[in-house]
Order: sequence, then C-alpha cells, then structure tokens
Amino acid sequence: MTPLIWITTILVASAAGFLGTFMISKRMSLTAGPFGHLALPGVAIALLYDFNVFLGALGFILFGALIVWVLRRVSNLPLEALTGIAFVFGLSLGFLFLPMEHAKEAIMGDVTKININDFWIALTFSIITFITVSKIHKKIVLVTLSEDLAKTLGANVKTLDLIFLILIALVTAMEVKIVGGIMTVAMIILPASIASNLARSLKQYLLISPLSGVISASIGLLIYQYTNLPAGPLIILSLFTLFLISLLFKKRV
Repeated sequence: MTPLIWITTILVASAAGFLGTFMISKRMSLTAGPFGHLALPGVAIALLYDFNVFLGALGFILFGALIVWVLRRVSNLPLEALTGIAFVFGLSLGFLFLPMEHAKEAIMGDVTKININDFWIALTFSIITFITVSKIHKKIVLVTLSEDLAKTLGANVKTLDLIFLILIALVTAMEVKIVGGIMTVAMIILPASIASNLARSLKQYLLISPLSGVISASIGLLIYQYTNLPAGPLIILSLFTLFLISLLFKKRV
C-alpha cells in the first residue's frame, strides 16, 4: 500500500472528524448519511464512463445539498425529513444505474483506487474545511444556541446553513473512495462522539475529534495491509472500538 493512500485517507479522516464536532452541536450528525447515499448515482455514472469517482459523487451531493437548502427555505419540513427524502432519492437512483460488478466498490469503497488526483482533491478540500469551519464556528455555535439571537447580532443564518451543507457535501464526497457511499456518516459522527466523551474543554474537543479519525483510519489501513479485508469497514470498526473505549473513560471522570 502506497504512502499516497495513507496520506489521503488521513487527510479525509481528520477533516471529517473536525467537521463532525460542529454537526453534532447543530444536531445535523445524520445529514452525512443521506448525502453519502446521494453520491451513489454519481459514483455509478463515474464508473460507467470511467472518470474520477470523487467528481461524480461531489456533483450529485452538491446538487442534493442545494435542493435540501432550497426546500428548507420554502417548506416547513425539518432538516431530518428533507435529508430523509434525499436519502431515498439517492439510494433508489444509485441502485437503478449502478453496475452490479462495481456495487461492492460503491458501497464499501476501495482505497486501492486512490490516486494522485484524489490526494490533491483531499488536500485542497480538507484545508478549505478546516479554514472555513474555524472562521464560522462562533456563528455556528450562536445559531445553535438561538437562531433569533444570531439574526439580531447580524448573522446570516441562511448563508451559514448553505456553507455548512456545502462543507458536508465536500467531506462526504471525499469519503466515498475510502468507506463507500453507505458508511460516510460514521467517519463524521464517531470521532466527534469520542471527543465528546473524553474532552474537558472546547479546545480538547476540537483536537480529539480529528485525532480520533486519524488514529482509526491508520489502524484500519494497518489491519487491511495484513489481512486484505476491506479497508472501509475496518476503519469504521476501529472508530467504533475507540468509541466504546471512550465510554469506559467517561465513566471514570
């Protein structure tokens, strides 16, 4: 397994973990799941026409994110309902066009398909995620506490929601090659859940979450290297194991 695979996977894991800290605070932690399923039609088209899976996934996820954002503005439905609609749409459309010979790759990912283009994409969008979230995190926390207060203080809630949905789309699309379109949500919410159990301050919370993602990704890749079992599920199982361990430490505090 090449260093390129390790570095790309670690970049994505750290960005997903960092973004997850704010998704939990905004109660949007399950949004990445439906967005991951929205990637399936894009993955199917990319595999059929032999172009970068990330680009195919990103196109459909961004489209879904914009649709969810517009529907949230014009309807009274909660975000959970709208992302549920996106979930069934993406899943049904994906399986309608997905070539069966590529189904395993689309569902569980395949780290061996990571190439230099994926590395640059992961590096670019990971940097964008860290910088953007760092700049808007105070406003995100304020909106979470009171949307009306945030508006009073000048925060553009609609724009913040759109930016956040786009960031979710970017990170989810990056995950597809690593863990597939079904398990993307785990790489986002599990590191943040681990950090929530262990951290005693906001600074620790923001540090432990991406670090948990990096450690779990490294463990998963290491086991994959020696067993040749699918790396995606191994990464998720490593995250879940760390989460269980964090629960034990939480009880001692």
